[in-house]
Amino acid sequence: MKTSFLAVVLCSALALLGLRGGALADTVRRYDCSIDGVDREPLGDRDEHFIISLQYTCHVAEGPLRDAGITAISVSELNGEKGTSIASLDIHRAIDGFAVGQLLEGVAFLVMRDKRSLGIAASGKMVFKFASGSLSALSGRTVNFTTKPAGFGRFEMEFSDWPEAAQPK
Repeated sequence: MKTSFLAVVLCSALALLGLRGGALADTVRRYDCSIDGVDREPLGDRDEHFIISLQYTCHVAEGPLRDAGITAISVSELNGEKGTSIASLDIHRAIDGFAVGQLLEGVAFLVMRDKRSLGIAASGKMVFKFASGSLSALSGRTVNFTTKPAGFGRFEMEFSDWPEAAQPK
């Protein structure tokens, strides 16, 4: 009796963990991104203090919305290896859907290895100011984002808290 009770409890716990993991996976959207252009403007007041703007495009990394993508520009102030995201405007396109996201807040860090820059990692929050069609569930929603370098001129971007209604069926 004790063994069967233990087995039921263990199986129930594993099932709950599986359900939680599935629900979490539904709230994340990952993109592979390429940097199309970089402008770096020294501010002149001290070394390693500059404004950097990135123009980039992204495509959904996996799943049925593989053709969905983002075109964006992001501006950050970097002071050495640490920075603050100043502005970002993202245009999201999907099958039968369109959305515009705007940065609310963010931080950026220069990722270095062996005294060489690998790229910029960032995190923050953005709000969807407009959304229509298959992406209409995003309208007015706030999501968290993170980025990390993925090779020369490339990075990965991940959105969490992505509304389940905006997930592919």
